[in-house]
Amino acid sequence: MGGLRHLLVDSPNSLGARARARRAARLLEAFPDLHDMHVIDLGGTLDFWQRLPIRPHRLTTLNLWYNANAETPPAEWHHDRFGDACDPPDDVLSGSYDLVFSNSTIEHVGDRSRRRQFADVVHELADRHWIQTPNRTFPIEPHVLFPCQQFLPRYGRALVERYWPLVHTRWSTMEEALTEVDKTELIGRKEMTELFPASAIEDESVASFLPAKSLIAVNR
Repeated sequence: MGGLRHLLVDSPNSLGARARARRAARLLEAFPDLHDMHVIDLGGTLDFWQRLPIRPHRLTTLNLWYNANAETPPAEWHHDRFGDACDPPDDVLSGSYDLVFSNSTIEHVGDRSRRRQFADVVHELADRHWIQTPNRTFPIEPHVLFPCQQFLPRYGRALVERYWPLVHTRWSTMEEALTEVDKTELIGRKEMTELFPASAIEDESVASFLPAKSLIAVNR
């Protein structure tokens, strides 16, 4: 089943990889001047940007993972910072950025109050932003590839994390699985609109008869 996950989301030719490529194309269409920008990526890594046909003039990545970019060849146009996207270090907050970018991060920062902090930081860092998150109402939970896992009780979600063969990491104890469950809360269009009221909330869809797979708050 690990091979099936690889084919679905992890391999270079997977459905997930193709979706990410379409997302990157939309980003470049939305911000054609990206090559002149200083971009701050909240929760991301250098690897994503090195795959793009056009890169930012400068890139700052901020995340809570030590050595998040250790496996990616360094780039002179990239600055890696360790820190909390909901409470960035002072030198990050005082920086000058043209665009705030974030890909599948806001659903991992904590509860509603933490997501509000995240959105406030986005608005403080720059006028323009692109904030993507999986849509809560899409029927397949994208992290574990299990139908409607996001609607199960906490313990049921943990059982999926521990035993479902398509998860990225199958946890050996319920404590570990519960900890992982507590790190992720998918959000929907209503909350995204509340967090980014001046932004266009754009859909990333896979089929017209399904809810959007992802939502993107875009302020050009």
